[in-house]
Amino acid sequence: MKFFAKPTDIVKVEADMVVTFAKAVAGGGGGFVLSDEAKKVDGALAGMLAEVATAEGFEAKQGNSMLIHTQDRIAAKRVLLLGLGNLKDLTMHDWQMITATVARKAKAASLKRVAVALSQEILDTLNIQSVAQGLVEGMTLGTYVFNRHKSKAREKKDNTIEEVYVLIAAGKLDAVAQGLTTGETVAQAVCFARDLVNEPPSLTTPTYLSRQALGIAKASALVSCEVLDKSDMEKLGMGGILGIARGSDEEPKFIKLSYAGGGRKTVALVGKGITFDSGGLSLKSSEGMETMKIDMAGAAAILGIFQALTVLKPKVNVVGLICATENMPSGGAIKPGDVVTAMNGKTIEILNTDAEGRVVLADGLSYAVEKVKPDVMVDLATLTGACMVALGEEISGLFANDAKLAQSLKEAAEQSGEKIWELPLAKEYKELLKSSVADIKNISGKRYGGAINGALFLQEFVPDNIPWAHLDIAGPAWAEKDTPLEPRGATGVGVRMMLCWLNAQ
Repeated sequence: MKFFAKPTDIVKVEADMVVTFAKAVAGGGGGFVLSDEAKKVDGALAGMLAEVATAEGFEAKQGNSMLIHTQDRIAAKRVLLLGLGNLKDLTMHDWQMITATVARKAKAASLKRVAVALSQEILDTLNIQSVAQGLVEGMTLGTYVFNRHKSKAREKKDNTIEEVYVLIAAGKLDAVAQGLTTGETVAQAVCFARDLVNEPPSLTTPTYLSRQALGIAKASALVSCEVLDKSDMEKLGMGGILGIARGSDEEPKFIKLSYAGGGRKTVALVGKGITFDSGGLSLKSSEGMETMKIDMAGAAAILGIFQALTVLKPKVNVVGLICATENMPSGGAIKPGDVVTAMNGKTIEILNTDAEGRVVLADGLSYAVEKVKPDVMVDLATLTGACMVALGEEISGLFANDAKLAQSLKEAAEQSGEKIWELPLAKEYKELLKSSVADIKNISGKRYGGAINGALFLQEFVPDNIPWAHLDIAGPAWAEKDTPLEPRGATGVGVRMMLCWLNAQ
């Protein structure tokens, strides 16, 4: 799918479908108000657009659509009228969902060329570059498919959209073109992360992830990559990762990606990379294991981010750290009651081997503090089912030791179309993590507050003088149902938000 900014008149653009918009009637009560571009099309069609919409009882609710044929009265063959809802409530996520609907409608009809007429009212609600970027992201992510393991996929008719024309006044072409280019880069990065998570876990081993990282570094002089193997981690005293890796035949990898942006600030991103989580000896149920290839979604997000950094070139130095291992049961697996020593010297009592993510991240965070010495740290992890209980399947949990950092991440989430919600680092709960035989235990032993306890555990490996945030992405990392923006499967959560945040540093 290629995107182009054009100053072409909406009634003269040659396309299989032209997209126009309608907003909700002020005060509610149904109905629609055509945008100026839609009115222009309606005039060229001798009032047919408004007439059919009225006859069909069309309401301009967000995402509602109506498709009509133009009968050769204008250059485009079809017109799609799409509802925006109440414009004052329009968010970037809403816009991405709307444009994803456009792409799905076009793809379902096997249309090759689509023109989208941006109304001034949309540009007044969201800035012009964001509108263009969100359009690309919505249309690209909404039509994403992962079918490389389907034997009959190659036999199906190719219904891919080839070209999308974004119609805008000549004076705004440059701003739109810049937004389109950024959107293509970000969308490709999200799709890359989705692919990694969707692949079978016997393919996406720690070694596979390290090869992907090396490939990113090889493609750009701005990125370097170092991969630590088991012997390297032993020398560093990374007992957390090594302890969890004991049950697997796959060798663990600690992956370090470095992007030289030339800025004064250095940001460390730490990703959980459990390439398959069986629970270890604290074995999950068979149903609980069905989607546990997703437990490396934090690592996949970091790889996606680094793929885009080389194109977007933000003026900040970024170090990505991926703690990659499987969590498997075997005769050599770590046992409940064992004690491991993290890289910073703290000892951890393992009471539940299925709370392994925080144990490997303890080494990742410790490495960042000791070796990277960052100005800011953010970790991304599918850490707890408890966060899903608290926030559902579409919202990431945010924990932070710095209010300014938390606010900046919330703003980046809103601007990029992702959803996060801040939860407390309740110091009262720290008592629950005290161990009688080690410095800390990996579970609280209590039924409630699991997401908070997981974040408090991680905080033990972060000094107070470094701003740090933990993103628990367990819910939104995997879509259980198909939505316009996210087909069932991996979502690539965190990529859009973190790229937006890094660009603002």
